[in-house]
Amino acid sequence: MHTQTIPSVQPTEESKPSFLKVLQCKCPRCRKGNMFVENNPYKLSSIMKMNEPCPVCGQPFELEVGFYYGSGYISYALSIALSVASLIAWWVFIGLSVNDNRIFYWLIFNAVFLLSMQPLLMRLARAIWLSFFVRYDKNWRTNPPKKSERLNKEQGGNW
Repeated sequence: MHTQTIPSVQPTEESKPSFLKVLQCKCPRCRKGNMFVENNPYKLSSIMKMNEPCPVCGQPFELEVGFYYGSGYISYALSIALSVASLIAWWVFIGLSVNDNRIFYWLIFNAVFLLSMQPLLMRLARAIWLSFFVRYDKNWRTNPPKKSERLNKEQGGNW
């Protein structure tokens, strides 16, 4: 009887699912470069300071003036998802009732929870928004990135 061994395939960095790289706020084109200058989202002095191009592949992160206004919709959806998840968890573990104010305690908890998650949510929303418009390029080392066409450097900081 002949037994055949199948070689094990180790997942490479590039074969990992892209949503994991989005959660890490990596460049959607190469999945290696950091989008943000500071890795710690709770360092409030540089919370949203982004690299202009990707430090690895050169992909511009600012595609046009006001590009990240759309990330507000993503941030809102993430906030609603977290609120619903915390409401369900509160309901399962503590219960909900207006008679003994448990619903109001959840409202206070949820407000504090969302405020504490806001730095992460804002960064994640930008990473998700950018990944809608910039796709992964397996040949990113040889293909140059598309340059931004609709940028006005003088108006860049006016928002």
